[in-house]
Amino acid sequence: MTHVFGLTGGIGSGKSAVGRRFRERKLPVIDADQLAREAVAPGSAGLEQIRAEFGPGVIDARGELDRAALARIVFNDDAARRKLNAITHPRVRELTALRVSELAGTGEPLVCYEVPLLVESGMAEALRPIVVVSAPEALQVERVMARDGASEKDARARIAAQMPLSEKVKVADYVIDNTGSLAALEQAADTVLDQICARLGVDPARYPRR
Repeated sequence: MTHVFGLTGGIGSGKSAVGRRFRERKLPVIDADQLAREAVAPGSAGLEQIRAEFGPGVIDARGELDRAALARIVFNDDAARRKLNAITHPRVRELTALRVSELAGTGEPLVCYEVPLLVESGMAEALRPIVVVSAPEALQVERVMARDGASEKDARARIAAQMPLSEKVKVADYVIDNTGSLAALEQAADTVLDQICARLGVDPARYPRR
């Protein structure tokens, strides 16, 4: 049996770095963001639905989704965001189920599902144990500005649009505090993965530390 556990956090908290560390240890990690991109790839039914709903202005000259243009439409419009989610979420769920089935077929005992909106989407109970990567808001702002070239105002707006990390921490089984160095974060990720293996009866030697 393949057990799928959840990994989440907030923008700039370090979730992706933890996912990378898990991959370095050869743990299969399914990235919901990557699946969301596949769901609206050029020529897909998902992209055509988005074009029909939001107009040709959200498709760029290469026939790909113009994410910035779409973000401007849905960022402050709850109804528009719900319409977008109704198009993308079912397709992401289908792709997730397919990936898990493929991994189960190879005998993988453990899979991590990396999802930004894991708690908001009501998936927490289905993906326990839940790992939440947390950081103070000031650090989130600093990282988003450095990573994306965003202004402080834009960075804070993007953070404010998400569920507060403090709320996600409340439903977590494991919390990784990312206030230090990358090496410290990777050490914490290693410890949590080993604890999850022990909890689920999986030999951690299957995922060796490098």
